[in-house]
Amino acid sequence: MRRSTDYFLSTHGGNLPLPDDLNSLIKDAKGNAAEIEAKLPGAVDWVVAKQIECGVDIINDGEYVKAATPGTYAGYIYDRMSGFNSVDRPADWQPKRAFTAERDRRDFPGFYESGLWFAGSGGQQRPGFATPGSGKGGYSMLGSTPNKIRACTEDVKYHGYDAIQKDIDALQKALVGKSNVDGFIAALGPLSTGAGLTNLHYKDERDYMFAVADACREEYKAITDAGLIVQVDEPEFATTWMFYPDWSVEQYRNHLDFCVEIINHGLRGLPEEQVRFHTCWGSGHRPHVNDIEFRHIVDKLIKIDAQCYTFEASNVRHAHEYRVFEDVKLPAGKIIAPGVVGHYTDLVEHPELVAERLCNYSKLVGMENVQASTDCGIGSRVGHEEVVWAKLKAMSEGCRIAGKRMKGK
Repeated sequence: MRRSTDYFLSTHGGNLPLPDDLNSLIKDAKGNAAEIEAKLPGAVDWVVAKQIECGVDIINDGEYVKAATPGTYAGYIYDRMSGFNSVDRPADWQPKRAFTAERDRRDFPGFYESGLWFAGSGGQQRPGFATPGSGKGGYSMLGSTPNKIRACTEDVKYHGYDAIQKDIDALQKALVGKSNVDGFIAALGPLSTGAGLTNLHYKDERDYMFAVADACREEYKAITDAGLIVQVDEPEFATTWMFYPDWSVEQYRNHLDFCVEIINHGLRGLPEEQVRFHTCWGSGHRPHVNDIEFRHIVDKLIKIDAQCYTFEASNVRHAHEYRVFEDVKLPAGKIIAPGVVGHYTDLVEHPELVAERLCNYSKLVGMENVQASTDCGIGSRVGHEEVVWAKLKAMSEGCRIAGKRMKGK
């Protein structure tokens, strides 16, 4: 993975705005599936050019395949795996865990009853995100209805080889002739793929989750074999704290040991220098006062077999947490890509603020070990695509300012 001692490289969380013609087709993704598939390569060319125009160094395909799949951001992976099916809900069935943000919901019941938590930062419901469910405990999952649940009912197997190859081909084609940029593809992590679904097939949760990790690994390997960087998207590394509102911090940390084992099983044998790991505190526009503190999870995070870790760091609940690296030593050879611009607001961060954030981290772990990123994907989470591009440009400008500052210029 490229690093620099002369300037800060910039990247982002993955999700980016769709071109207008593709965006109109997504409104009826199933009905327009063939036309969407035909337009995706051209859309990738467009979004690669936009990222380069904004000064981004490590770029992707905009995660358009995820936007083109109805349901949550995780929906695409279930088209590439077998083993998960919609089945009749057993009479004694209980959800494995609580509502997405249960700890916050207990403290802010009126806010959640209002439905405001489901709005984007521009105050609008965003396409590609699951609606609040009416399942027991307020928990909903892709494929669940009052009488059905989505569950693992057979061996979990990956069969999406043609699909991921199309993603790879589109990005590689778009990168031809583009200098000084690197490509990455985001792929769902095993926790976000399987942890919320009911296991009705494997003997226990461990065997089930290791099978999910094996299936996910097939997608990761296809990406790294192609010479690209794989970003393992795993918000659940941080957000699972909300799913189990009665756990103590110690219980959660013990759970993270299991999570690290699962994730590393999915990454086994893959070149670490082509792997980056993303986690965040969830893109929901909610109070976030009960987010797990970074200091409680950072030592677990850096045990994951990735070279780069990208995490939410610019929002007002976490912007101060760069200080964890006063006490936690970043292992040799590792890179961090903290979010220095966010999806939590349509306000465009000032480049000087971006530079300040980058310098704060660099003074603790070294300039060559820091890249600039966004808190999460911002394409469907801010009010308008113009804001997205402005945020990326501000980030790139902040990188230049911070580089000069760290070099004493």
